[in-house]
Amino acid sequence: MAEIKKILIANRGEIALRVMRTAREMGIATVAVYSEADREALHVRYADEAVCIGPPPSSESYLRGDKIIEAAQRLGAGAIHPGYGFLSENAAFARAVGEAGLIFIGPSPEAIKTMGSKLAAKRAAGERNIPMVPGTDGAITDRAVAKQVSEQIGYPILIKASAGGGGKGMRVVEKPEDFDEQMDRAVSEAVSSFGDGSVFIEKYITSPRHIEIQLLGDQHGNIIHLFERECSVQRRHQKVVEEAPSSVLTPEIREAMGRCAVEVGHACGYYGAGTVEFIVDDKLDFYFLEMNTRLQVEHPVTELITGVDLVRQMIYIAEEKPLTIKQEDLTIRGHAMEVRVYAEDPANNFLPDVGTLQTYVRPQGNGVRLDDGFEQGMAIPIHYDPMIAKLITYGQDREEAIAKMIRAIDEYQITGVQTTLPFGRFVMEHEAFRSGQFDTHFVSKYFTPEKLETPADDVHLQLAALLSARLSAEPARPDVRSVNLPSRDSKWKTQRR
Repeated sequence: MAEIKKILIANRGEIALRVMRTAREMGIATVAVYSEADREALHVRYADEAVCIGPPPSSESYLRGDKIIEAAQRLGAGAIHPGYGFLSENAAFARAVGEAGLIFIGPSPEAIKTMGSKLAAKRAAGERNIPMVPGTDGAITDRAVAKQVSEQIGYPILIKASAGGGGKGMRVVEKPEDFDEQMDRAVSEAVSSFGDGSVFIEKYITSPRHIEIQLLGDQHGNIIHLFERECSVQRRHQKVVEEAPSSVLTPEIREAMGRCAVEVGHACGYYGAGTVEFIVDDKLDFYFLEMNTRLQVEHPVTELITGVDLVRQMIYIAEEKPLTIKQEDLTIRGHAMEVRVYAEDPANNFLPDVGTLQTYVRPQGNGVRLDDGFEQGMAIPIHYDPMIAKLITYGQDREEAIAKMIRAIDEYQITGVQTTLPFGRFVMEHEAFRSGQFDTHFVSKYFTPEKLETPADDVHLQLAALLSARLSAEPARPDVRSVNLPSRDSKWKTQRR
């Protein structure tokens, strides 16, 4: 049984800090890697040691597995934690880490490879009789057959890239005459994004919810689930709001989904932390979607409702320790909510916004957790994902978690870049979300930029009226004092400051 004494975290930002904090609690030394753009980053300063591995582009730094492994060996780190993104689901990297005599804090290369291909994942899940969305069993090679299959399962259908994720290489086809055009686009995007043009077809669920199950498995064949996360509020097929538990699952459906997720884990001999994702329709029938063989961005909500530190468990599992948590030991306690805070402009189609954090004041108080990697005065790099932080709240029930989230959003002060905080508040206040009656089309159904415009509050209206009246009564007096009101282009309206 291996004992880990020093970990290199092959990532940056908030997830690097997240892993380092648990490692420090466990008495494990940490090594940070960073690009030249991240020289002053918080994770670099927090780690016990840090090493620069290349220029700002991720292809020359955070994706250079050879440099990362060499740094770990040179600094005496016995293990590498990949975080999420970058090399976290790269089977070749996981294998190279093992071949270098180091411990990869994650699943086996074989499990990563199997679940990294949506087609291979579907085959593995199908062998365990997991409910599957009707569709093709393999990659599409004959377009005429593909059209025939599409007619059989019924339009609308979904063309999906076998490799990758994030909504790339994914096209909805509403009617047969659109098939060829959408197929060409899906294949082209799959090739440019993943270097693999393989696509498959499945029935498109018209009112889907995206619900995932968190797994933990050890290297002795034990696998448990830690209940579900609701991840249906998305933009561009990427999650922006997550919560645990889901507001719509019954105990019976929750148990059934958990059992299926565990079966998927057994199908690929899974160990470490992983997530099995399902599509749930308006009748609460669920279908296997895919498996993410890493820690998820939204893992904090699971930690809050279960009391389990997932990173700590990942380290124990990598040390070949058996799980000490039994399925029957786990219960759902309270409700947790997460809003991803991106440097994006929700009023401009969520386009990334770069700049310097001129103001950065974190929310605090009971039931508020903030996982971030920035501080006031730091710049948002253009080279990486624009996520600034994950804002998480916890309450005794869903209503309390939502109320705490609204309060935390109002306390969170960020200027210098546009952020998704106003959108997060919009979601929390929307009746469809509060009632639980929403799906993955929430943004297209309910959101427009105009919804973020809020009227000035009574105090500002009264000040404006007084100023107007005074100026009208005494237009020629040179000693009229001005009142500082928010300018037309200030961020006060959208960020409530």
